[in-house]
Amino acid sequence: MNSNRRPILLQAMSWLAAILVIAGFTVASAPVGAASFQPLEIVTKNGVQVFSVEMATTEEEKQTGLMYRKELADGKGMLFDFNPEQEVSMWMKNTYVSLDMIFIRADGRILRIAENTEPLSTKIISSRGPARAVLEVVAGTAQKYGIRPGDRVGHPLFGSK
Repeated sequence: MNSNRRPILLQAMSWLAAILVIAGFTVASAPVGAASFQPLEIVTKNGVQVFSVEMATTEEEKQTGLMYRKELADGKGMLFDFNPEQEVSMWMKNTYVSLDMIFIRADGRILRIAENTEPLSTKIISSRGPARAVLEVVAGTAQKYGIRPGDRVGHPLFGSK
Protein backbone atom coordinates (compact mmCIF):
# COMPACT_ATOMS: atom_id res chain seq x y z
CA MET A 1 0.00 0.00 0.00
CA ASN A 2 2.84 2.36 0.82
CA SER A 3 4.37 1.83 -2.66
CA ASN A 4 1.08 2.96 -4.34
CA ARG A 5 1.05 6.28 -2.47
CA ARG A 6 4.57 7.23 -3.46
CA PRO A 7 3.85 7.90 -7.20
CA ILE A 8 0.76 9.95 -6.25
CA LEU A 9 2.75 11.92 -3.69
CA LEU A 10 5.55 12.57 -6.21
CA GLN A 11 3.03 13.71 -8.83
CA ALA A 12 1.33 16.04 -6.31
CA MET A 13 4.72 17.48 -5.33
CA SER A 14 5.57 18.05 -9.01
CA TRP A 15 2.31 19.93 -9.55
CA LEU A 16 2.86 21.98 -6.42
CA ALA A 17 6.40 22.86 -7.51
CA ALA A 18 5.12 23.91 -10.95
CA ILE A 19 2.44 26.11 -9.38
CA LEU A 20 4.98 27.75 -7.06
CA VAL A 21 7.35 28.45 -9.98
CA ILE A 22 4.55 30.03 -12.01
CA ALA A 23 3.32 32.03 -9.02
CA GLY A 24 6.86 33.16 -8.23
CA PHE A 25 7.43 34.25 -11.83
CA THR A 26 4.18 36.24 -11.82
CA VAL A 27 5.10 38.04 -8.60
CA ALA A 28 8.70 38.65 -9.71
CA SER A 29 7.67 40.13 -13.05
CA ALA A 30 4.99 42.41 -11.59
CA PRO A 31 5.98 46.06 -11.09
CA VAL A 32 7.09 46.79 -7.56
CA GLY A 33 4.55 49.03 -5.85
CA ALA A 34 2.29 49.89 -8.77
CA ALA A 35 2.81 53.57 -9.43
CA SER A 36 0.00 56.05 -9.16
CA PHE A 37 0.27 58.93 -11.61
CA GLN A 38 -0.79 62.46 -10.76
CA PRO A 39 -1.05 65.55 -12.93
CA LEU A 40 1.50 68.33 -12.44
CA GLU A 41 1.56 71.68 -14.23
CA ILE A 42 4.41 74.10 -14.85
CA VAL A 43 3.48 77.65 -15.78
CA THR A 44 6.10 79.10 -18.13
CA LYS A 45 6.31 82.20 -20.32
CA ASN A 46 5.29 79.89 -23.19
CA GLY A 47 2.16 78.62 -21.44
CA VAL A 48 1.18 75.77 -19.14
CA GLN A 49 2.94 72.43 -19.55
CA VAL A 50 1.15 69.40 -18.07
CA PHE A 51 2.99 66.29 -16.91
CA SER A 52 1.89 62.95 -15.50
CA VAL A 53 4.14 62.14 -12.55
CA GLU A 54 4.81 59.17 -10.30
CA MET A 55 5.21 60.09 -6.66
CA ALA A 56 8.34 59.10 -4.72
CA THR A 57 7.47 59.70 -1.06
CA THR A 58 8.88 56.76 0.93
CA GLU A 59 12.61 56.42 1.55
CA GLU A 60 12.71 53.30 -0.64
CA GLU A 61 10.92 55.07 -3.51
CA LYS A 62 13.24 58.08 -3.23
CA GLN A 63 16.34 55.88 -3.18
CA THR A 64 15.24 53.88 -6.22
CA GLY A 65 13.70 56.70 -8.24
CA LEU A 66 13.98 56.05 -11.97
CA MET A 67 16.86 53.57 -11.65
CA TYR A 68 17.03 50.68 -14.10
CA ARG A 69 14.45 52.15 -16.49
CA LYS A 70 15.44 52.11 -20.13
CA GLU A 71 13.06 54.87 -21.26
CA LEU A 72 10.93 57.74 -20.01
CA ALA A 73 8.22 59.17 -22.24
CA ASP A 74 7.85 62.86 -22.93
CA GLY A 75 5.27 64.31 -20.54
CA LYS A 76 6.01 61.70 -17.84
CA GLY A 77 8.19 62.07 -14.78
CA MET A 78 8.78 61.35 -11.13
CA LEU A 79 8.20 63.82 -8.29
CA PHE A 80 10.33 63.32 -5.18
CA ASP A 81 8.89 64.77 -1.95
CA PHE A 82 11.62 65.91 0.46
CA ASN A 83 9.36 67.54 3.06
CA PRO A 84 10.45 69.58 4.92
CA GLU A 85 12.27 71.90 2.53
CA GLN A 86 16.01 71.14 2.65
CA GLU A 87 19.24 71.01 0.67
CA VAL A 88 18.80 68.03 -1.68
CA SER A 89 21.44 65.93 -3.47
CA MET A 90 20.71 63.50 -6.29
CA TRP A 91 22.76 61.23 -8.54
CA MET A 92 22.31 59.10 -11.66
CA LYS A 93 23.66 55.78 -10.35
CA ASN A 94 21.94 52.88 -12.18
CA THR A 95 19.84 55.39 -14.16
CA TYR A 96 20.06 54.68 -17.90
CA VAL A 97 18.01 57.65 -19.15
CA SER A 98 19.46 61.16 -19.22
CA LEU A 99 17.22 63.44 -17.17
CA ASP A 100 16.45 67.06 -16.41
CA MET A 101 16.22 67.46 -12.63
CA ILE A 102 13.96 70.34 -11.61
CA PHE A 103 14.46 71.43 -7.99
CA ILE A 104 11.32 73.07 -6.56
CA ARG A 105 10.96 75.25 -3.44
CA ALA A 106 8.15 74.77 -0.92
CA ASP A 107 6.23 77.68 -2.49
CA GLY A 108 6.13 75.84 -5.84
CA ARG A 109 8.73 78.04 -7.56
CA ILE A 110 11.53 76.35 -9.50
CA LEU A 111 14.83 76.90 -7.71
CA ARG A 112 17.23 75.24 -10.15
CA ILE A 113 17.33 72.94 -13.17
CA ALA A 114 20.13 70.41 -13.76
CA GLU A 115 19.73 69.70 -17.48
CA ASN A 116 20.89 66.66 -19.47
CA THR A 117 22.30 64.69 -16.55
CA GLU A 118 24.83 61.98 -17.31
CA PRO A 119 23.40 58.44 -17.20
CA LEU A 120 24.98 56.01 -14.71
CA SER A 121 27.06 58.78 -13.08
CA THR A 122 27.70 58.95 -9.34
CA LYS A 123 28.44 62.69 -9.57
CA ILE A 124 26.41 64.55 -6.93
CA ILE A 125 23.79 66.95 -8.29
CA SER A 126 22.84 69.52 -5.66
CA SER A 127 19.76 71.69 -5.34
CA ARG A 128 22.07 74.59 -4.35
CA GLY A 129 19.52 75.80 -1.86
CA PRO A 130 16.49 74.56 0.07
CA ALA A 131 14.08 72.48 -2.05
CA ARG A 132 10.83 70.78 -1.12
CA ALA A 133 10.79 68.49 -4.17
CA VAL A 134 12.61 67.35 -7.29
CA LEU A 135 10.86 66.64 -10.57
CA GLU A 136 12.75 64.28 -12.88
CA VAL A 137 11.76 64.36 -16.56
CA VAL A 138 13.47 63.15 -19.73
CA ALA A 139 16.51 65.23 -20.74
CA GLY A 140 15.71 68.16 -22.99
CA THR A 141 12.29 68.81 -21.47
CA ALA A 142 13.27 72.12 -19.83
CA GLN A 143 14.74 73.41 -23.09
CA LYS A 144 11.85 72.10 -25.20
CA TYR A 145 9.15 73.79 -23.11
CA GLY A 146 11.10 76.83 -21.96
CA ILE A 147 11.03 75.83 -18.29
CA ARG A 148 13.17 78.18 -16.20
CA PRO A 149 14.01 78.91 -12.56
CA GLY A 150 11.25 81.04 -11.07
CA ASP A 151 8.48 79.29 -13.04
CA ARG A 152 5.58 78.08 -10.89
CA VAL A 153 4.74 74.39 -10.40
CA GLY A 154 1.10 73.47 -9.75
CA HIS A 155 0.63 70.33 -7.66
CA PRO A 156 -1.01 69.53 -4.26
CA LEU A 157 2.49 69.17 -2.76
CA PHE A 158 2.84 72.94 -3.09
CA GLY A 159 -0.68 73.80 -1.95
CA SER A 160 -2.07 74.14 -5.47
CA LYS A 161 -4.04 71.99 -7.93
